[in-house]
Amino acid sequence: MSEKLYTKSRKRVIEMVEVSPRDGLQNEKRDVATIDKLALVGRAIDAGSRRIEVTSFVNPRAVPQMADADAVCADLPERDDVIYIGLVMNMRGAERAIATGRIDQLGAVAVSTDQFAMANQGQTSDGSVEACRDIIASAKETGLTGQATIAASFGCPFEGEVEEDRVIAMATAIAEAGPVEIALADTIGVANPAHVERLVTRVREAIDPLPVRVHFHNTRGTGLANVWAAISAGASIVDTSIGGLGGCPFAPGAAGNVATEDVVYMLDRAGIATGLDLEKLIEANRWLSGVMEKELPAMVGRAGGFPKPDMKSKRERTNA
Repeated sequence: MSEKLYTKSRKRVIEMVEVSPRDGLQNEKRDVATIDKLALVGRAIDAGSRRIEVTSFVNPRAVPQMADADAVCADLPERDDVIYIGLVMNMRGAERAIATGRIDQLGAVAVSTDQFAMANQGQTSDGSVEACRDIIASAKETGLTGQATIAASFGCPFEGEVEEDRVIAMATAIAEAGPVEIALADTIGVANPAHVERLVTRVREAIDPLPVRVHFHNTRGTGLANVWAAISAGASIVDTSIGGLGGCPFAPGAAGNVATEDVVYMLDRAGIATGLDLEKLIEANRWLSGVMEKELPAMVGRAGGFPKPDMKSKRERTNA
């Protein structure tokens, strides 16, 4: 295992951002009640999540699942130890998020290509970078923090390959606005570990000392491998979704975030701390499966954690 994964204490900590209440639900056809979204937030907190993307402030006609953003924020649990993140695409969304008085951090989005940027938020790629910078500045002016995600960092549903230099230039420009971090998102699940390790390394070096966050979809089965490659290359924060739900309404084929349970299992077994309780995440998976009335994609949610020995049977064999 790479020495990059360890501190001097031989225990590295990876921060997890739970995105199921927003990214996990935004593309689902089944209408999810506000009370269930709040219950999902509560279960994530109970499992140890301390940064949660709770909703997005977008046009409800474009993303109906997020139409109750204000109602969700109004009843969020009062927790001084939890950062609530609201995703915003423009200054109107930022103003709405700030007005709730419950959002701690604004999440802005820039898109690596013009065609996807137009489909996602009605502006060019360069325009999305400027919007990011403005949103981060607005957050700081109102006493909040801001972070940014570069969508389609590893490939675009409309334009195909994305030049690494383009992503690095965007990250450098956004970093000047002073976000708490910059995320690289594999919006349509096309990344591979070699590409991930290379791009994370280059962006980390370009924006140092800002941390790099990563957001992967498991659309083609490479999600966990990409998470491992990213943290090996120095990414310190990972977006995940309970149950592996997720997708983008504006990116064809963008199915399934990496599942929180699967990532936590992998990292815990590798000796990397996450601060999350795997058994409670599995319970949350089973509860959410009932809400959605379907089996969820997460593998650990179905298989369970590492097998625990039957101590009674072991004692019986020992005494026989």
